[in-house]
Amino acid sequence: MSNTDGRPEGPETSEQPEAVPPSGSRVAVVPPAPSVTRTARTSRPRSWRRRVLLGLAVLLLGFGVYEYVTLPEAESLVRENPKSTALMDQRAEEAREAGKKVRRRQQWVSLTSISRHAVASVLVSEDAGFYGHEGLDTTELRKAMGEAWEKRQLGRGASTITQQLAKNLWLSTDRSLFRKAKELVLAHRLEESLTKKRILALYLNVVEWGNGVYGIEAGAREHFGVSASQLSVAQGAILAAMLPAPRKRSPKSGSRALWRRAHWIVDQLSSVGRITGAEATTARTDIDQLLGRTPAASSGGEEEDETGDDA
Repeated sequence: MSNTDGRPEGPETSEQPEAVPPSGSRVAVVPPAPSVTRTARTSRPRSWRRRVLLGLAVLLLGFGVYEYVTLPEAESLVRENPKSTALMDQRAEEAREAGKKVRRRQQWVSLTSISRHAVASVLVSEDAGFYGHEGLDTTELRKAMGEAWEKRQLGRGASTITQQLAKNLWLSTDRSLFRKAKELVLAHRLEESLTKKRILALYLNVVEWGNGVYGIEAGAREHFGVSASQLSVAQGAILAAMLPAPRKRSPKSGSRALWRRAHWIVDQLSSVGRITGAEATTARTDIDQLLGRTPAASSGGEEEDETGDDA
Protein backbone atom coordinates (compact mmCIF):
# COMPACT_ATOMS: atom_id res chain seq x y z
CA MET A 1 0.00 0.00 0.00
CA SER A 2 1.00 3.52 -0.62
CA ASN A 3 0.55 6.63 1.40
CA THR A 4 -1.23 9.56 -0.03
CA ASP A 5 2.11 11.11 -0.92
CA GLY A 6 3.00 8.15 -3.02
CA ARG A 7 5.74 6.65 -0.73
CA PRO A 8 5.48 2.95 0.02
CA GLU A 9 4.39 1.99 3.46
CA GLY A 10 6.97 0.39 5.76
CA PRO A 11 8.10 0.21 9.38
CA GLU A 12 8.63 3.53 11.03
CA THR A 13 12.30 4.47 11.74
CA SER A 14 13.90 7.00 14.08
CA GLU A 15 16.92 7.61 11.89
CA GLN A 16 17.37 11.18 10.86
CA PRO A 17 19.12 12.15 7.69
CA GLU A 18 22.79 13.05 8.17
CA ALA A 19 23.27 16.73 8.58
CA VAL A 20 25.39 18.30 5.92
CA PRO A 21 27.20 21.44 6.98
CA PRO A 22 26.48 24.46 4.94
CA SER A 23 28.98 25.29 2.29
CA GLY A 24 31.86 27.41 3.58
CA SER A 25 31.35 26.65 7.31
CA ARG A 26 34.26 25.35 9.54
CA VAL A 27 34.07 21.95 11.19
CA ALA A 28 35.73 21.53 14.63
CA VAL A 29 38.01 18.49 14.78
CA VAL A 30 38.03 16.87 18.22
CA PRO A 31 41.28 14.95 18.96
CA PRO A 32 40.91 11.39 20.12
CA ALA A 33 41.07 10.71 23.87
CA PRO A 34 44.54 9.68 25.12
CA SER A 35 45.12 5.99 25.09
CA VAL A 36 45.17 4.35 28.51
CA THR A 37 47.61 1.76 27.25
CA ARG A 38 50.06 4.45 26.11
CA THR A 39 50.09 6.10 29.55
CA ALA A 40 50.79 2.81 31.26
CA ARG A 41 53.64 2.11 28.91
CA THR A 42 55.35 5.46 29.58
CA SER A 43 55.00 5.10 33.34
CA ARG A 44 56.73 1.71 33.48
CA PRO A 45 60.27 2.94 32.58
CA ARG A 46 60.00 5.74 35.13
CA SER A 47 58.90 3.33 37.82
CA TRP A 48 61.75 0.97 36.90
CA ARG A 49 64.31 3.79 37.12
CA ARG A 50 63.00 4.83 40.52
CA ARG A 51 63.36 1.30 41.80
CA VAL A 52 66.94 1.09 40.49
CA LEU A 53 67.91 4.43 42.08
CA LEU A 54 66.29 3.40 45.36
CA GLY A 55 68.19 0.10 45.29
CA LEU A 56 71.50 1.89 44.65
CA ALA A 57 70.82 4.31 47.50
CA VAL A 58 70.12 1.42 49.86
CA LEU A 59 73.32 -0.34 48.76
CA LEU A 60 75.42 2.81 49.28
CA LEU A 61 73.87 3.39 52.69
CA GLY A 62 74.53 -0.21 53.67
CA PHE A 63 78.11 0.02 52.45
CA GLY A 64 78.63 3.23 54.40
CA VAL A 65 77.23 1.69 57.58
CA TYR A 66 79.42 -1.40 57.10
CA GLU A 67 82.55 0.71 56.62
CA TYR A 68 81.71 2.82 59.67
CA VAL A 69 81.11 -0.20 61.88
CA THR A 70 84.26 -2.02 60.75
CA LEU A 71 86.61 0.98 61.20
CA PRO A 72 89.03 0.42 64.11
CA GLU A 73 88.42 1.82 67.58
CA ALA A 74 90.96 3.91 69.47
CA GLU A 75 90.46 2.76 73.07
CA SER A 76 93.40 0.33 72.92
CA LEU A 77 95.76 3.27 72.32
CA VAL A 78 95.06 4.84 75.69
CA ARG A 79 97.93 2.88 77.26
CA GLU A 80 99.35 0.69 74.47
CA ASN A 81 101.69 1.83 71.71
CA PRO A 82 100.99 0.33 68.28
CA LYS A 83 103.58 -2.22 67.18
CA SER A 84 103.21 -1.12 63.57
CA THR A 85 101.11 1.27 61.48
CA ALA A 86 99.42 1.17 58.09
CA LEU A 87 102.04 3.58 56.73
CA MET A 88 104.93 1.42 57.95
CA ASP A 89 103.34 -1.66 56.39
CA GLN A 90 102.78 0.21 53.13
CA ARG A 91 106.40 1.43 52.95
CA ALA A 92 107.66 -2.09 53.70
CA GLU A 93 105.54 -3.51 50.88
CA GLU A 94 106.78 -0.81 48.49
CA ALA A 95 110.38 -1.68 49.36
CA ARG A 96 109.79 -5.41 48.79
CA GLU A 97 108.14 -4.75 45.44
CA ALA A 98 111.13 -2.64 44.40
CA GLY A 99 113.53 -5.40 45.45
CA LYS A 100 114.97 -3.29 48.27
CA LYS A 101 115.71 -4.15 51.86
CA VAL A 102 112.99 -3.08 54.27
CA ARG A 103 114.34 -0.38 56.58
CA ARG A 104 112.66 0.66 59.81
CA ARG A 105 114.10 2.82 62.54
CA GLN A 106 111.89 3.79 65.46
CA GLN A 107 112.32 4.37 69.17
CA TRP A 108 109.43 5.34 71.41
CA VAL A 109 109.90 8.27 73.77
CA SER A 110 107.54 10.15 76.07
CA LEU A 111 106.33 13.65 75.28
CA THR A 112 108.43 15.02 78.15
CA SER A 113 111.52 13.47 76.55
CA ILE A 114 111.20 15.65 73.44
CA SER A 115 112.68 19.14 73.16
CA ARG A 116 109.95 21.72 73.80
CA HIS A 117 111.26 23.72 70.86
CA ALA A 118 110.80 20.74 68.56
CA VAL A 119 107.25 20.12 69.83
CA ALA A 120 106.39 23.79 69.35
CA SER A 121 107.84 23.73 65.82
CA VAL A 122 105.68 20.77 64.83
CA LEU A 123 102.57 22.42 66.28
CA VAL A 124 103.01 25.79 64.53
CA SER A 125 103.90 24.05 61.27
CA GLU A 126 101.30 21.29 61.13
CA ASP A 127 98.41 22.32 63.36
CA ALA A 128 98.56 25.64 65.20
CA GLY A 129 95.02 25.17 66.53
CA PHE A 130 95.62 21.64 67.80
CA TYR A 131 94.55 22.31 71.38
CA GLY A 132 91.47 24.27 70.30
CA HIS A 133 89.70 21.87 67.92
CA GLU A 134 88.20 18.41 68.23
CA GLY A 135 90.08 16.75 65.39
CA LEU A 136 88.84 18.93 62.54
CA ASP A 137 89.86 22.50 61.75
CA THR A 138 86.75 23.75 59.94
CA THR A 139 88.30 27.08 58.94
CA GLU A 140 91.30 25.46 57.27
CA LEU A 141 89.07 22.77 55.77
CA ARG A 142 86.89 25.38 54.03
CA LYS A 143 89.99 27.04 52.60
CA ALA A 144 91.40 23.72 51.40
CA MET A 145 88.10 22.67 49.80
CA GLY A 146 87.89 26.02 48.02
CA GLU A 147 91.39 25.57 46.62
CA ALA A 148 90.62 21.96 45.67
CA TRP A 149 87.52 23.13 43.78
CA GLU A 150 89.52 25.73 41.86
CA LYS A 151 92.35 23.33 41.01
CA ARG A 152 90.05 20.32 40.52
CA GLN A 153 92.42 18.36 42.72
CA LEU A 154 92.37 17.33 46.39
CA GLY A 155 95.43 18.74 48.10
CA ARG A 156 97.14 18.10 51.41
CA GLY A 157 95.98 21.18 53.30
CA ALA A 158 93.63 21.27 56.33
CA SER A 159 94.74 17.93 57.80
CA THR A 160 95.04 18.32 61.55
CA ILE A 161 97.56 16.36 63.60
CA THR A 162 94.73 14.08 64.71
CA GLN A 163 93.76 13.39 61.09
CA GLN A 164 97.36 12.73 60.14
CA LEU A 165 97.68 10.31 63.04
CA ALA A 166 94.53 8.48 61.94
CA LYS A 167 95.90 8.20 58.42
CA ASN A 168 99.31 6.97 59.57
CA LEU A 169 97.85 4.40 61.96
CA TRP A 170 95.08 2.87 59.86
CA LEU A 171 94.82 4.17 56.28
CA SER A 172 96.80 4.52 53.06
CA THR A 173 98.38 7.58 51.46
CA ASP A 174 95.97 7.82 48.52
CA ARG A 175 94.09 11.10 48.08
CA SER A 176 90.58 9.83 47.45
CA LEU A 177 87.55 11.48 49.04
CA PHE A 178 86.48 8.09 50.39
CA ARG A 179 89.76 7.73 52.30
CA LYS A 180 89.37 11.31 53.54
CA ALA A 181 85.90 10.51 54.85
CA LYS A 182 87.22 7.52 56.80
CA GLU A 183 90.05 9.70 58.12
CA LEU A 184 87.53 12.16 59.57
CA VAL A 185 85.61 9.38 61.32
CA LEU A 186 88.79 7.92 62.80
CA ALA A 187 90.03 11.35 63.89
CA HIS A 188 86.77 11.82 65.78
CA ARG A 189 87.25 8.46 67.50
CA LEU A 190 90.80 9.41 68.51
CA GLU A 191 89.60 12.69 70.00
CA GLU A 192 86.83 10.91 71.91
CA SER A 193 89.10 8.24 73.39
CA LEU A 194 92.44 9.98 73.97
CA THR A 195 93.75 13.15 75.57
CA LYS A 196 95.41 15.80 73.44
CA LYS A 197 98.81 15.00 74.95
CA ARG A 198 98.40 11.31 74.14
CA ILE A 199 97.42 12.09 70.55
CA LEU A 200 100.44 14.38 70.17
CA ALA A 201 102.79 11.81 71.72
CA LEU A 202 101.52 9.08 69.39
CA TYR A 203 101.87 11.34 66.36
CA LEU A 204 105.44 12.36 67.18
CA ASN A 205 106.41 8.71 67.62
CA VAL A 206 104.91 7.28 64.41
CA VAL A 207 105.14 10.07 61.84
CA GLU A 208 107.55 9.46 58.95
CA TRP A 209 110.84 11.39 59.06
CA GLY A 210 112.71 9.94 56.11
CA ASN A 211 113.14 6.65 54.31
CA GLY A 212 112.39 3.99 56.92
CA VAL A 213 112.63 6.54 59.74
CA TYR A 214 109.62 6.85 62.06
CA GLY A 215 109.21 9.04 65.10
CA ILE A 216 111.08 12.10 66.29
CA GLU A 217 113.69 10.17 68.29
CA ALA A 218 114.78 8.22 65.21
CA GLY A 219 114.50 11.39 63.10
CA ALA A 220 116.74 13.38 65.45
CA ARG A 221 119.39 10.66 65.52
CA GLU A 222 119.18 10.01 61.76
CA HIS A 223 119.55 13.63 60.65
CA PHE A 224 121.44 15.35 63.49
CA GLY A 225 123.03 12.60 65.58
CA VAL A 226 121.32 13.73 68.80
CA SER A 227 118.37 12.53 70.87
CA ALA A 228 114.97 14.20 70.62
CA SER A 229 115.52 15.82 74.02
CA GLN A 230 118.64 17.61 72.75
CA LEU A 231 117.17 19.15 69.58
CA SER A 232 117.90 22.85 69.19
CA VAL A 233 115.42 25.42 67.89
CA ALA A 234 116.94 25.21 64.40
CA GLN A 235 117.00 21.42 64.37
CA GLY A 236 113.41 21.20 65.56
CA ALA A 237 112.33 23.70 62.92
CA ILE A 238 114.06 21.70 60.18
CA LEU A 239 112.45 18.44 61.31
CA ALA A 240 109.03 20.11 61.36
CA ALA A 241 109.66 21.60 57.91
CA MET A 242 110.35 18.11 56.54
CA LEU A 243 106.91 16.76 57.37
CA PRO A 244 105.04 17.69 54.17
CA ALA A 245 107.44 15.49 52.19
CA PRO A 246 109.89 13.81 54.60
CA ARG A 247 111.45 11.46 52.05
CA LYS A 248 112.16 14.31 49.64
CA ARG A 249 113.14 17.10 52.02
CA SER A 250 116.04 15.69 53.97
CA PRO A 251 118.57 18.17 55.40
CA LYS A 252 121.11 16.85 52.88
CA SER A 253 118.82 17.25 49.87
CA GLY A 254 119.57 20.94 49.31
CA SER A 255 115.84 21.63 49.22
CA ARG A 256 115.06 25.32 48.89
CA ALA A 257 111.51 24.65 50.11
CA LEU A 258 112.88 23.06 53.28
CA TRP A 259 115.09 26.09 53.94
CA ARG A 260 112.22 28.54 53.44
CA ARG A 261 109.82 26.52 55.58
CA ALA A 262 112.31 26.19 58.44
CA HIS A 263 112.84 29.95 58.49
CA TRP A 264 109.08 30.51 58.40
CA ILE A 265 108.64 28.21 61.41
CA VAL A 266 111.25 30.16 63.38
CA ASP A 267 109.41 33.39 62.51
CA GLN A 268 106.16 31.87 63.79
CA LEU A 269 107.75 30.68 67.02
CA SER A 270 109.08 34.19 67.61
CA SER A 271 105.77 35.89 66.76
CA VAL A 272 103.78 33.78 69.26
CA GLY A 273 106.39 34.18 72.00
CA ARG A 274 107.66 30.60 72.06
CA ILE A 275 111.25 31.84 71.60
CA THR A 276 112.94 35.18 72.19
CA GLY A 277 114.22 37.49 69.48
CA ALA A 278 117.80 36.48 70.27
CA GLU A 279 116.91 32.78 70.05
CA ALA A 280 115.24 33.41 66.68
CA THR A 281 118.32 35.16 65.31
CA THR A 282 120.58 32.31 66.44
CA ALA A 283 118.17 29.72 64.98
CA ARG A 284 118.15 31.41 61.56
CA THR A 285 121.95 31.37 61.45
CA ASP A 286 122.00 27.72 62.53
CA ILE A 287 119.48 26.77 59.83
CA ASP A 288 121.68 28.34 57.16
CA GLN A 289 124.69 26.40 58.43
CA LEU A 290 122.84 23.09 58.81
CA LEU A 291 121.29 23.28 55.35
CA GLY A 292 124.25 24.93 53.61
CA ARG A 293 122.11 27.78 52.36
CA THR A 294 121.98 31.55 52.80
CA PRO A 295 119.24 34.05 51.96
CA ALA A 296 121.16 35.17 48.86
CA ALA A 297 121.68 31.62 47.64
CA SER A 298 118.03 30.73 48.28
CA SER A 299 116.39 33.79 46.74
CA GLY A 300 116.34 32.44 43.20
CA GLY A 301 116.77 29.27 41.25
CA GLU A 302 114.44 26.66 40.01
CA GLU A 303 110.97 26.19 41.40
CA GLU A 304 110.54 23.19 43.63
CA ASP A 305 107.59 20.90 44.01
CA GLU A 306 106.26 21.56 47.50
CA THR A 307 103.44 19.02 47.50
CA GLY A 308 103.59 16.43 50.23
CA ASP A 309 103.24 12.68 50.22
CA ASP A 310 99.72 12.84 51.46
CA ALA A 311 96.51 14.71 51.41
